[in-house]
Amino acid sequence: MLRPSARDRDGQGRARNARPRDGLGRPLPYGADGVPRQPEGVVRTPAETVAEAQALLDAGKPFHAHEVFEDAWKSGPRTERALWRGLAQLAVGLTHAARGNATGGARLLRRGAGAVREWVADTGTQHPHGMDPAGLVTWARELAELVERRGAAHPVDAATHAPRLRGGAGTGRASR
Repeated sequence: MLRPSARDRDGQGRARNARPRDGLGRPLPYGADGVPRQPEGVVRTPAETVAEAQALLDAGKPFHAHEVFEDAWKSGPRTERALWRGLAQLAVGLTHAARGNATGGARLLRRGAGAVREWVADTGTQHPHGMDPAGLVTWARELAELVERRGAAHPVDAATHAPRLRGGAGTGRASR
């Protein structure tokens, strides 16, 4: 199927890529069956954000989880933006690791872990919205090391290596 126009546009005329996407957010050819995309600009409560992102992570869709975190980062209180941005970076890091981009995946996992750790240190908030930031930082660092050891030839399975956003000890599942 051919593209309908030289440039895809949304209802407001903004440029938007309308190509379908796979579960890891990679563009598919026009007309292919893809995974439904997350709507943009959805304002959720923090609890709804965490629940929706966790469901997407568990389903092996970290790219889509990153979009949920991005909505929270853009619509949430200014004091929490760095936290949500860090969580979005963790989801993108897992996305890259699952796509076989070991270098980019490890880099984003570490960047996201640093952002989450820094937010906790700056705010003194130990369990924002019931999440376990210390466990997420540990998960991200362990997964970054695993991804680097395995290299691009052995991408990780996104669902198997998805983090537990809430849960205390054992939050990370990177060693699988």
